[in-house]
Amino acid sequence: MEHSVINVLFAGNNFARIMQGLWTSVWISVDSLAAGLVLGTFLGILRTLPNKPLRFILRLYLEFFRIVPTIVLLYLVYYILPRSFNINWPASWMAILAFALWVAAEFSDIVRGAIESVPVTQKESGLALGLSKTQLFRYVLLPQAVQLELPATINLATRVIKTTSLLMMISIMDVIAIGQQIIEANNQKYPTAVFWIYGLIFILYFIIDYPLSLWSKRLAAKENR
Repeated sequence: MEHSVINVLFAGNNFARIMQGLWTSVWISVDSLAAGLVLGTFLGILRTLPNKPLRFILRLYLEFFRIVPTIVLLYLVYYILPRSFNINWPASWMAILAFALWVAAEFSDIVRGAIESVPVTQKESGLALGLSKTQLFRYVLLPQAVQLELPATINLATRVIKTTSLLMMISIMDVIAIGQQIIEANNQKYPTAVFWIYGLIFILYFIIDYPLSLWSKRLAAKENR
């Protein structure tokens, strides 16, 4: 019986479909991270400026994305935004927009914290050498901040990858949605197929996320030495 259930994974193009769904999850994660990290870097730098109204607004932006559940954010972007602004984008691009805005909010706080963690003596030395504020950011603060923020950035990436499991809620054929389709198609004949399908999906997510998590821990350990 178990042998027959395992065959469900490889019957027809089931396995290929699951891998295609995994690829959908991965490329949406990568695109979201790329856009979010760029925007988040810019916002993080702005949060270090001595402008209280601007910092307050950016703090509200961060708190909004921390408070609102990701599934609600996806619904807002997928259902409300197109109707309000007459946007007709594919569901995958709407998901990237939602995740990118979330990543930007979280990463802005990482960047702010990293920049403010650079020793004051480094800043003073740069100014003493005659560097402008722009040059100070470019040549002194940002290079050191990148090293400080890397572990937290990797952790954020793993969170984004795991959160793509919600994509099926807005009709995107990710790995979870395709796995569910295969389970429903074989549920009557193989009721225990759900264990094997979701077991495979768990392994696939683990293969992607665990090396990133391990890398983050090693970087954090080096910083603490």
